[in-house]
Amino acid sequence: MPINSEVDSGAVARGLSTAHAAANPSANASPSSSTVDVRSVEGKRKSFKSLSILEKIVYVVEGPPWTKWNPDKPSTFSVALNVLFAFAGAFTVANLYYNQPILNILAEDFDVPYETVSRIPTLAQAGYCVGLLLLCPLGDWVKRRPFVLALMFFAAALWIPLCITNSFNIFLAFQFLACVFTVTPQLMLPLVGDLAPPHRRALALSIASSGNILGILLARILSGVVTEYTSWRNIYWLALGLQYFIFTMLWLFMPDYPRTNRKGFNYFKILWSIVSMYWKYPILVQASIVGFITSATFTCFWTTLTFLLSGDPYHYSTLVIGLFALIGLAAIALSPIYAKYLIDKFVPLFSAIVGMLVNLVGVIIGTYTGTFTVAGPVIMALFMDAAFQVVQIANRSAIYAVEPNGRNKINTGFMVSSFCGQLTGTAAGNHLYAQGGWRASGSMSVGLAVFALVVLLARGPWEEGWLGWSGGYSIRKKDKTSADGKTAEREMHNTTAGDRERAKLVSLERAMEEATGEAEKNELRQRKEVQEGVVEAVQQKDAV
Repeated sequence: MPINSEVDSGAVARGLSTAHAAANPSANASPSSSTVDVRSVEGKRKSFKSLSILEKIVYVVEGPPWTKWNPDKPSTFSVALNVLFAFAGAFTVANLYYNQPILNILAEDFDVPYETVSRIPTLAQAGYCVGLLLLCPLGDWVKRRPFVLALMFFAAALWIPLCITNSFNIFLAFQFLACVFTVTPQLMLPLVGDLAPPHRRALALSIASSGNILGILLARILSGVVTEYTSWRNIYWLALGLQYFIFTMLWLFMPDYPRTNRKGFNYFKILWSIVSMYWKYPILVQASIVGFITSATFTCFWTTLTFLLSGDPYHYSTLVIGLFALIGLAAIALSPIYAKYLIDKFVPLFSAIVGMLVNLVGVIIGTYTGTFTVAGPVIMALFMDAAFQVVQIANRSAIYAVEPNGRNKINTGFMVSSFCGQLTGTAAGNHLYAQGGWRASGSMSVGLAVFALVVLLARGPWEEGWLGWSGGYSIRKKDKTSADGKTAEREMHNTTAGDRERAKLVSLERAMEEATGEAEKNELRQRKEVQEGVVEAVQQKDAV
């Protein structure tokens, strides 16, 4: 077939014959890839008004032109996009925690005892865990933009009954179902790992994951304040509006991105592969155990804190207890700073050890002084939130490097263990508090923090096996451009002209596999031939 008329034939010749095209990569780009004109299925230019109804639906669903994947100019991960992901994560994760500060109000409104109303947060967390296990692994096999938007749409739709129902059982059922689809933040974090350059990944992850922690705190604050002065249903209506707002913002600005795994798709093999990863990657086992422990101590503290502050000697109101979560905002605000100056400069293991030491100090101070001075829980909250951020970001920096094409799968394994830690911390913390009070539950956290340090010290940063410190004790990254200090990832996050041109070629190959129409495949094939010439020219220039 002849070359598409919109491809610059002069650029083809220059790309095949000289290295000048490498210095001017835009010369070989197809104008059709960046045009904002609406096209029909056949590929012809058409105005939006002249499109058929089906074509208009497809166009609207796919999103604005600037979000579409362009192999010649892949999307860059900007600060604005980073902040958008953090905002989306904050108010999506918040759906799990709006109910916790107002359980007593929900019990009165639905006329059920406290023991029964506690099923609401339990089912919310169970739904989230189901979504983590069954939905998140699909992020490596499907395009994430339509997948994320679909999950947001269903989560918002299933949230509507929570705002209007008067039946407790219906409320429970839809709380569970809505939270199954509330896993979009766990798809965005691996996407940040894909888009952010390895040497800046910790900073990007710190901003995105800060949104998740911020959502936990803001949910408690907003729910307590709104319910104190209005009806509890207003916080659920607010949450519904925020979900549709997030959906709209992601539709407008979230870039499309090819699926990272192009192998054959088998859903059950995907689920089994999550389990098999624990036999394959020692770093994942180490990170998962530490993630379990940090999550357990985190939820144990925030769950039992309500009992401590509402009883002797404090007797704080529900509003004051909710506002106590503001202390965690300081730790979140500082997370990009210690990500840049700690996690980005040293191996993840060192950052995790520092984080756990901070956690241990905070837990000890809060546990053994909290019964007579409020300064204890304040220090504990500040230290624990900071440590939680450092350890989680360090763990993600380490595990995302082991399997770049399976980051959603890796993230699922890690988050399932962390979420099991949350459930364990909540259940065990409440039981111990009922038996022995604040110091009993806090002492459990002290023991867990010490055990986490033992796990971290059992395997060095350069150890390839399960235990030991072979490879040395250096805490400085050997490869400063990598996330874990030793795994180079230059193909996706290129730094030279040759790297950029080779990355474009890889992107075109991926686009060809995603293409469905014969005309589109032919055009991509021709552009691939052009790009191969550009790469060859660059290699000849480098050889000279």
